[in-house]
Amino acid sequence: MPEVPVVSDAHRLARSLGPFPEPVVRPALVVLSGLPGTGKTFFCQKLSAKVPFLALESDALRKTLFPNPVYSLDESVRLFQAIHHLIEDLLKKGISVILDATNLVEYHRERLYSIADRLKAKLVLVRLYAPSEVVRERLQARTEGKIRTHSDADWEVFQRLQPTVEKIQRPHFAVNTAKDINPVIDKIVREIKK
Repeated sequence: MPEVPVVSDAHRLARSLGPFPEPVVRPALVVLSGLPGTGKTFFCQKLSAKVPFLALESDALRKTLFPNPVYSLDESVRLFQAIHHLIEDLLKKGISVILDATNLVEYHRERLYSIADRLKAKLVLVRLYAPSEVVRERLQARTEGKIRTHSDADWEVFQRLQPTVEKIQRPHFAVNTAKDINPVIDKIVREIKK
């Protein structure tokens, strides 16, 4: 019997990841939300250095499923179905996860809330932002190849996505990544270890 595509896709994504951290009794799901260039991947790396997480970077995972992505709706739906399946599987195994994706729309975040609630995982929501001029500089550096990244988003993508940002309806951390992020990372670490 052939595997259901979402399961097959999730297995493919899992195989593309590095070593998994040790399982814990109550894993955490950290969901990052922010426009391109707001520092999600950098934040993810800093947090992962303090607490053992498996980082799921949607830009890298997209290229695992779609080596030449077109960023269509169908492609995104298939990608996030696989990511959600993978998150559920990892949390069931006691693996803490950080989802590094834009996660701009509450409807899409609700699926993540549901997974965390159902599996009794610690849910930590983080909204990342930075002043437009800082984001523009970051995205320009990315476009010029000065910053290595899996993301193809540029200033035009940032501007197109900006009006789609919806308020997070649950308690969350709001982080200006143009400032020192270490105090917030320390707060999140304490929250996770509670």
